[in-house]
Amino acid sequence: MPYFLCPPRLPPGSRVAALSLSSGFVTAVMGRYHAGVRQVAAEFGWEVVPAPNALRGPEFLYAHPQARADDLHWALQNPEIHGLLSIIGGDDSVRLLPWLDLDLIRAHPKPFLGFSDSTVTLLAFLRAGVRAYHGPALLTDLAENGGLHPFTVQGLRRTLVEEPRPFELFPAPEWTEHFQDWADDTLQERRRPFVPGDGWQWLQGDAPAQGHLIGGCLEVLDMLCGTPGWPAPELWNGAVLALETSEDVPTPQQVGYWLRNYAAQGILGRAAGLLLARPRGYTPDRVTELYGWVRRVLAEAGRGDLPVVANVDFGHTSPQLTLPLGAQVRLDPLARRVTVFP
Repeated sequence: MPYFLCPPRLPPGSRVAALSLSSGFVTAVMGRYHAGVRQVAAEFGWEVVPAPNALRGPEFLYAHPQARADDLHWALQNPEIHGLLSIIGGDDSVRLLPWLDLDLIRAHPKPFLGFSDSTVTLLAFLRAGVRAYHGPALLTDLAENGGLHPFTVQGLRRTLVEEPRPFELFPAPEWTEHFQDWADDTLQERRRPFVPGDGWQWLQGDAPAQGHLIGGCLEVLDMLCGTPGWPAPELWNGAVLALETSEDVPTPQQVGYWLRNYAAQGILGRAAGLLLARPRGYTPDRVTELYGWVRRVLAEAGRGDLPVVANVDFGHTSPQLTLPLGAQVRLDPLARRVTVFP
């Protein structure tokens, strides 16, 4: 079983570095950025500090991926910084791989929070033997219109603020994909429309299973596969895979092809369980097709026994859970329970 260092918690008064490790889009929506900074300070008592290059704009950051990696290293080595927060995702964090220093991550274990293209950095932490946190970015749920959602707050508090103890994951009481123009500051106080929660779906499996969490955004994992950023085989052994799709809305067939790749690598054969995020932008028919592909590929791999819970509230959905990657999680299909042991 792999071992991962658990970074210190982030109590009120912590200073958290805001990092642009992918897109530099934030400079186009600075009102949204400041709203996130204010809401994080009001709810958690964290002071958000921009990294040296974080607000230099999309052109500079696109042309200088090493500057983005430098910001990560600056935050790790700076004794006045206690945590690391992704501002927003994008599509090219894979370009940071030549400069990411895993020794620095392990020497200075600090909580890193992000999702989507931050999958590259999340997995870098796991490769360094340090837990990382798959959860909201500064410009997404942390700058949510009308204030932070209580479901988001609960998820962050129990993984990053409160004293560690086991907790159960539950479906969100409501959710939304509603688009709101982040550049329109007049909308910041207007709450987006939410729809009632539709619960999770347990697709297969009868026996309880437990393993460490690993995963991220499938499209980004596809970019990482075959690169030095891909986790070594032992990191997949006995893991519970947490997989999500982005606003690119890959077809169910494409998701099936990616899962076949994991089967061919032996990842599915060694897995303990599977968490599938609510797929963003899918029609009900597409969701049914997606889950059919998941079952099909698992059957091909001889894993009809694998516990699978789908439509889970993480990734490209709001509000979203914060998942401590590297922590142990137990899936109990008969009791319909997911328990995290941080």
